[in-house]
Amino acid sequence: MHDAQRNRILDSFAAQSLMSSCQARITDLAPGSCVIEAPLLPGMLQQHGAGHAGVTFALGDTAAGYAALSLMPEGREVMTAEIKINLLAPAFGETLVARGRVVKSGRRLSVVTAEVEAVAADGARKLIAVMQGTMVPVDPAGG
Repeated sequence: MHDAQRNRILDSFAAQSLMSSCQARITDLAPGSCVIEAPLLPGMLQQHGAGHAGVTFALGDTAAGYAALSLMPEGREVMTAEIKINLLAPAFGETLVARGRVVKSGRRLSVVTAEVEAVAADGARKLIAVMQGTMVPVDPAGG
């Protein structure tokens, strides 16, 4: 991936207030893949003390979206057309790690997948969600 494309994605990510609120960061970026990590903050928990499924979904969706964007030409953006999540286990841990990748990239749509893991303080990882969806290219000016 060339620097201009990497910078375009990092600038787009930095503009997402939700990811900023989650203290999320892109930790790996390559053509067709993106990894996002975020601490599991006290304000992200549900009533049982596990990470809220909405946070899990947001991180997985965002990682899959930036994986799709990494294969789009300059001047295009992507938006989620649909995405499904299977929650496999409660999100207990210190950090959530979402790995998004493109399964098939096309002119009109991209099929994406994401896996989200919870990472404990001792480094133990547990797969907590798998996702599959469709991203569509959009004109950043609103078309």
